[in-house]
Amino acid sequence: MGIFERFLSLWVALCIVCGVVFGVYFPDFFSWVARAEVAQVNIIVAVFIWLMIYPMMVQIDFSTIKDVGKNPSGLVLTLVINWLIKPFSMAALGWLFFEVVFTDFVNPESAQEYIAGMILLGVAPCTAMVFVWSQLTKGDANYTLVQVSLNDIIMIFAFAPIAALLLGVANINVPWDTLVYSVLLYVVLPLIAGVATRAILNNSERKNHSIDELISKFKPFSIIGLLLTVVLLFAFQAQRIIEQPQTIVLIAIPLIIQTYGIFIIAYYAAIKMKLKHNIAAPACLIGTSNFFELAVAVAISLFGLHSGAALATVVGVLVEVPIMLSLVAIINKTRHWFD
Repeated sequence: MGIFERFLSLWVALCIVCGVVFGVYFPDFFSWVARAEVAQVNIIVAVFIWLMIYPMMVQIDFSTIKDVGKNPSGLVLTLVINWLIKPFSMAALGWLFFEVVFTDFVNPESAQEYIAGMILLGVAPCTAMVFVWSQLTKGDANYTLVQVSLNDIIMIFAFAPIAALLLGVANINVPWDTLVYSVLLYVVLPLIAGVATRAILNNSERKNHSIDELISKFKPFSIIGLLLTVVLLFAFQAQRIIEQPQTIVLIAIPLIIQTYGIFIIAYYAAIKMKLKHNIAAPACLIGTSNFFELAVAVAISLFGLHSGAALATVVGVLVEVPIMLSLVAIINKTRHWFD
């Protein structure tokens, strides 16, 4: 894991501070940034998010799907957690905390937005960072690639319907056209670009080396895009954060409970299914972590740059990395449970 990934939470925290400070002292500049829209898409934010997502999509090799029948138990575990449990548990926790537990601390409108951000996180399974988690737990790299590739295909068709369903259950009005447009812009098009890039590089004489080299060169841009997006989002939210600093903590609490809770369910199931450790580890971590880049992008498209939904997805970035590193440590210390 490189310095960017290892200390991602630190960089995110620093960018949060910078964003709030910049938002307070340079409000006119960020007002101008917020107005840079075409068809309700902020151009500057869209560029940053593409910087995040495109390098990740280049890593996905859809030719691995032919191996989907090998060791199907791990795939079943990942898919059940990602699409049948996690989105619904996240929505339930969001409702529980912001409609019941935190009602004295959050106004109803903000509560709805925070729930929406949590739902978008829950419906977006991890795509890129899971390769890092798999490597740290000595997971089967090829199997991890199969899992991620299959998840991305399902995400194209399942993300919008499940998100719309859960947002509707939470009484949050969502324009279907905007949701579908967001999936096209931030999932389908980057996937097509990634597939096209791999196809071009596969025709070169040094195809494997060329792909690895390109991914290595692009990786810093992905993190930079994420950090710049964090700066912008917190600059737009600066006044709210200064007036209500406890908001970050309130959002983080259910996200932390969700992450550890989903991991416990997945890990217990993996043990009962008697999966091999190098299959169980990435399967559980894929089901636990989130594709927060997509969640951030869709939250901005649906609810706006200044929304609580966008803020909630960015808080997801802040808490996920240290939690996932703690889960990696747990997996490595309990390796003997799978012997």
